[in-house]
Amino acid sequence: MKIGVDASCRRNKRGFGRFTNELLDALLEVDKTNEYLFFVDGDKSDDALSARVKTIAAATEFSPVEAASANGRRSIKDLWAMSREVLQHKMDVFFFPAVYSYFPIFNRTKIVVTIHDLIADHHPELIFSNAKSKFFWKAKQNAAIRQANLIATVSEYSKRQIVEYFRLPESRLRIISEAARPVFKVLPRTSEMCETLARYGLQPEEKFLLYVGGISPHKNLATLIDAFEQTAKNQLNLKLVLVGDYKDDPFFSAFPALKKQVAELGLENRVVFTGFIEDEDLVYLYNAATLLAFPSLEEGFGLPAMEAMACGTPVAASNCGSLPEVLGAAGRFFDPRDSQNMTSVIEQILADAALRRQMSEDGLRRAENFLWKKAARETLAIFDELVEK
Repeated sequence: MKIGVDASCRRNKRGFGRFTNELLDALLEVDKTNEYLFFVDGDKSDDALSARVKTIAAATEFSPVEAASANGRRSIKDLWAMSREVLQHKMDVFFFPAVYSYFPIFNRTKIVVTIHDLIADHHPELIFSNAKSKFFWKAKQNAAIRQANLIATVSEYSKRQIVEYFRLPESRLRIISEAARPVFKVLPRTSEMCETLARYGLQPEEKFLLYVGGISPHKNLATLIDAFEQTAKNQLNLKLVLVGDYKDDPFFSAFPALKKQVAELGLENRVVFTGFIEDEDLVYLYNAATLLAFPSLEEGFGLPAMEAMACGTPVAASNCGSLPEVLGAAGRFFDPRDSQNMTSVIEQILADAALRRQMSEDGLRRAENFLWKKAARETLAIFDELVEK
């Protein structure tokens, strides 16, 4: 079987970029039989993943990272450049790991498009900076759904939402699960960990709540900051550490408003914005955190929650979206729109060391059920199914 892959979103630092990288790595490890062609934008020099993979670069003007920004979209010229390259190769299946970088394919190749979530459809006012951006997103998404032979998504929650929102038969959808990278694991408190914490203004003995993810409005960090402000009144040594790219992230950002909120609440010395952090540092923050707080209004999967569990970190999360499904009994949940309820749940966990130990143990067991090799086998099953048809 010859499998084409849109690998152009690999450079994105957010969830769908990580999904693409980890899944493609796992596919190449698991699958020793099929032939892969990876299609990328522009210079392919840093996109070669394996000697087994033929990497094909289209002559595009803008990267898909720019095109997926709050104000961006792929030009007709760039869409055609990608489509033209695909037309020159005969393939059995073509796989889009994310609908963000979808482009039309004008032949009979079987197509799988991954739609991770419907956050942009449910909360457009928190995603798009203008009506034009929303229009082009909807046009791309609808075209992808019409052309796809099968639609992949990352959780049962997202599957139900896609079926209901687009009125699709369940038979058109398949699930590819996500997982934590092997780097995320339980680590001892070493001098390296202490040095890493110090680089982000944290002392080894300090307790802190951790958030990891985008700094976008739908992540609901304003409510988390309000909840922290209440919790901090009784936890004088507690800090809130917000990990996420606020400088180069192309998506609609809430950072200016959050900085203003922190200043107005007088929390400048207790709320830390780290910016983007590489995994080799992030694993130390997960291990050192007292609790991961994940207040999103909606997630398609919620990969930071899985990463935290793999590090033995307790997780308190939104009771909306996929997070109850992903965390299961290992998590504790709050109403993301109710700062008082969020405060109550966080304070209960902070006050109970035995509860935190139990959540840690439950989370570690839970994380063991999610593996990228399993996701790769789920993906291969989808490809095989389409070819057999």
